[in-house]
Amino acid sequence: MPVTPVDFASILCSRLCHDLLSPVGALNNGLELLADETDPAMRARCLELLNDSARVSANKLKFFRLAFGAAGGFGESVDVREARLAIEGLLADRKRIALNWLVDAEMLPKSAVKILLNLALIAIEALPRGGTIDIGGEDNAGQVEIVVKIEGTLITIQPDLRAILTTGEGAEGVPTHGAGAYLVHALVAEVDGAVLVSEPADGIMILGASMTTAKPAK
Repeated sequence: MPVTPVDFASILCSRLCHDLLSPVGALNNGLELLADETDPAMRARCLELLNDSARVSANKLKFFRLAFGAAGGFGESVDVREARLAIEGLLADRKRIALNWLVDAEMLPKSAVKILLNLALIAIEALPRGGTIDIGGEDNAGQVEIVVKIEGTLITIQPDLRAILTTGEGAEGVPTHGAGAYLVHALVAEVDGAVLVSEPADGIMILGASMTTAKPAK
């Protein structure tokens, strides 16, 4: 069954709420503890936890703004350094994942940045035991190529995500965790591009996208 815009809006909202519930809930719990705590050492610990939760929330919001939102303040193209900072913020508390940034372009179309970020998010979530993520991207006169290489002792990517990336729909539609994969598929399909999803082999998996973003000459 095709995913309607309303369906996708609901799926995306569910995904954002799921991801933000933990750090925002920790903020609320920390404030409640702080209000009742009188011991200076415990109050200092509560403030430390509040600071950590606020940082995680801010990093996730910054990432989601670029990955899913309209990214107001940017033009048709986005400085790739913004994408790198967003990914690094998401990885701040995932010390077991190393990021290698191999993007040649200085600027990429906004849609390409969204694809890059969502493929990076899928890669991060595919490494529960940690590993390495190599992200490459280039724009040759409107022909954009994005590659995300995942390497680790355990790579877990659910079968429905693979199907959503390549066809736009899993066996049971698009679940909440598939919001990013669906957006990648939709943005690439919009310009008749292609999505690459390799089989994990020898602890390595490749995700990629190829598309033409240049406007046709009149």
